[in-house]
Amino acid sequence: MEKSLVSIITPSFNCEKFIAKTILSVQNQTYKNWEMIIVDDCSSDETVSIIKEISSQDNRIQLFLLDVNSGTGIARNTALEKATGKYIAFLDADDLWKPLKLELQIDFLKKHNLPFTFSFYECINEAGESLNRRIESPRNLSYRQLFFCNYVGNLTGIYEVNYFGKIPISPIRKRQDWVHWLTILKKIKTAQPVPESLAFYRIRENSISASKYELLKHNFAVYRTFHRFNLVVSILCMTGFLFTQLIIKPRYVKSLI
Repeated sequence: MEKSLVSIITPSFNCEKFIAKTILSVQNQTYKNWEMIIVDDCSSDETVSIIKEISSQDNRIQLFLLDVNSGTGIARNTALEKATGKYIAFLDADDLWKPLKLELQIDFLKKHNLPFTFSFYECINEAGESLNRRIESPRNLSYRQLFFCNYVGNLTGIYEVNYFGKIPISPIRKRQDWVHWLTILKKIKTAQPVPESLAFYRIRENSISASKYELLKHNFAVYRTFHRFNLVVSILCMTGFLFTQLIIKPRYVKSLI
């Protein structure tokens, strides 16, 4: 039986140091029926040249170029418009998948009759070295839990188009992935992860993930902009968010040492 097509959404911008390895991690998947749709957001380095060279030898990789620098949201939505797969998956241009990632997740979706799943993942630094940290999540993640903490790594989420349709990426500048998963959980109420690490998330210098202040600022913007809460309610939500980060989430961050 032919396996269902998976569309992989990848925005790129000045990632010449990482993009070849990111694409290789997709090419090394044991699940072979995929299309990788890369939308470049006006890179000024050799990113586009590298992608063109690789895609010339693998027609599953498609490259599209934005005319003006527009941000990851526009790039992801452009890729989403081009997607033709039954499943939508996400992989940023500096992250990596383990070889069994797609196969295990698609099997998990089918076995449990689910429209959405994700997985645990590990953190690496800019040089690709392990930070000896695995990010896990509750085994039955509820909307309320996700509301106060984004347990779903963007590089791990997969959803079925026949169930949800193509879900547009939020126009907010940052934390688009969190908003995406909240939109999904609001409909299905709970989600189950594949309970093992299937990907590597790269933490780069000066990234939002590396800056606690920037992370808090953009999370607050989600409560104000996406949920449209007033200032007082947003502050109360941030109090719950901070409590989760300091008291609850640490039990889901596992040391690999």
